[in-house]
Amino acid sequence: MISFLRGTVAHVSLSTAVIDLNGAGMSVYATPQTLSHLHVGEEAKLFTSLIVREDSLTLFGFSNDDEREVFDVLLSVSGVGPRLALAVLAVHEPEAIRVAAHSGDAKSFTKVPGIGPKVAGRIVLELAGKLVPHGTAPGAAPAVAVESVWKPQVVAAMTSLGWSEKDAAGSIDKAMADSPELADAGNVAQILRATLRWLGQDGARAGNRVGSRG
Repeated sequence: MISFLRGTVAHVSLSTAVIDLNGAGMSVYATPQTLSHLHVGEEAKLFTSLIVREDSLTLFGFSNDDEREVFDVLLSVSGVGPRLALAVLAVHEPEAIRVAAHSGDAKSFTKVPGIGPKVAGRIVLELAGKLVPHGTAPGAAPAVAVESVWKPQVVAAMTSLGWSEKDAAGSIDKAMADSPELADAGNVAQILRATLRWLGQDGARAGNRVGSRG
């Protein structure tokens, strides 16, 4: 695994840079923010993540280890490839991504070109517990939130997955009646998972689905 590159910047384009390592040029994809700090002829260090495919080896570069960590975790989400993960980092700082994932803020991810409500909802659902803001214990819930704050976010996530707003809101209410402690804590991701589990156990999934069922 190539953990980082240190060498002279030989070339910078809109999406890549070439780092000269004692005569060997390594091409690296990076965000515009990272590339803006690279200047031809100057020495630079980039933390890297190597993506191995059957027909290619591609390096992605980052200004710091936190960016690389968030990038690698984003790749664990179904349907999120390296280019889309890099696009998320081009729009949001790593800490903002951690906060959005931890609080279940799917809307923040829709600001990234190429990510619609459905993918954003999937990101929030699959990243729950994997990314937490710095200083927050893994698995810890965010501060207690009143229903008027967390419920619209859960409804938005469910509508992005195919439910109508009416059915989503009704299902949330019924699921939270069985788990009042989750409603009190206001953890969007946990409430979303609990509601989806309730729908499956209730046998109402097919009846509550509308529109796209993917």
